[in-house]
Amino acid sequence: MSKLVFVCWGNICRSPMAERVARREVRERGLDVTVESFGISSEESGSPVDRRAVKTLRSHGYDADGHRARKVQPADLLEADLVVAVEPFQVDRLLAMAPGANVALLNDFDPAKPKGEALIDPWYGDQAGFEETLADIEAAMPGILDAVAD
Repeated sequence: MSKLVFVCWGNICRSPMAERVARREVRERGLDVTVESFGISSEESGSPVDRRAVKTLRSHGYDADGHRARKVQPADLLEADLVVAVEPFQVDRLLAMAPGANVALLNDFDPAKPKGEALIDPWYGDQAGFEETLADIEAAMPGILDAVAD
């Protein structure tokens, strides 16, 4: 069994959205992969998924229930076969936290995006930003799952 971890800042929108997309794709592909998400910050620990992310996920047929934000720990990174961060500075921070972890940037798995581009943070915007974030996550997911399945 492989383990895939997504990390964003607070674990209330981008990483739980990616987790939900990955879980459905893992199930549809019949892969033996465990999927989790975390935040770098502890400021949202215990919080549910942002209501706008929930609305977006549900409108696209994804499960949005049962999430509580958690702060990532070094063991979470080292136990994962692949850790996917959403911003370049997060890749650096995660590698500093757990040298040797396999950490990559989400948009680097989307062939239509330039390497090193951050996933937009929809938290500061309106509902349309969450739709754009989900579309970017979905575009990157085939490459992410190919990488973790290898």
